[in-house]
Amino acid sequence: MTLKFYWYPNCVTCKNAKKWLDNNHADYSSVHIVEETPSKEEIMNLMEKSDLPAKKFFNTSGKKYRELNVKEKIKDASQEEMAEILASDGMLIKRPIVTDGEKVTVGFKEEVFQENWK
Repeated sequence: MTLKFYWYPNCVTCKNAKKWLDNNHADYSSVHIVEETPSKEEIMNLMEKSDLPAKKFFNTSGKKYRELNVKEKIKDASQEEMAEILASDGMLIKRPIVTDGEKVTVGFKEEVFQENWK
């Protein structure tokens, strides 16, 4: 099973996740989250499969998030509206995102990867 690994190569967390995937011989294809930002539909699909609140998909520590005052914009936004905002700029998306088409993880925690992608 090939995983889809959405990442940003300059992101330290993404590099750590990639290293984990490589060390554990995971079969994955990489998607540069800024150059190939997922569509609103893809994001909606990832949200639904993740069982996480939509707000967990935002890179809240990112410069763009603060510059665009996204915190205010998503306060009362629907999941669909949030997906649209995320699809507008890959830098707004928390990364990495890994999926096998059934499960989805957001961010990198070794124990979560161990549990889902080993």
